[in-house]
Amino acid sequence: MKIDQAYLGSCTNGRIEDLRIAAEILKGRKINPEVRMLVVPATKEVFNQALKEGLIEIFEKADCFVCGPTCGACLGGYMGILADGEKCVATTNRNFIGRMGHKNSEVYLANPAVVAASALEGRIVDPREVL
Repeated sequence: MKIDQAYLGSCTNGRIEDLRIAAEILKGRKINPEVRMLVVPATKEVFNQALKEGLIEIFEKADCFVCGPTCGACLGGYMGILADGEKCVATTNRNFIGRMGHKNSEVYLANPAVVAASALEGRIVDPREVL
């Protein structure tokens, strides 16, 4: 299934372990040009650790949008909210109707490896397909 957005992180699922998994898959690669990938570490401490480990640089080189810890797209507030018919694969913790934007958008919950691999391919994939 084609995706428009990949969302890694959130206040509940933006752990350093999650960022490490995704960075390992994205390292030296670029996300699909038709996909927006947002990376949102859970806390300032996680953001700083990811910066120290070079993970933020990996995400930026892969053409991901990285921001500091915040609420936004995963609650349909701003920064990456989904339009009518858009599809997102996300590590967030909820996917009810309208959660990340338009009521006709779709959110598929997945682990960090699936989100990263899907961002590369432009569709929801098993990470083993890109390793």
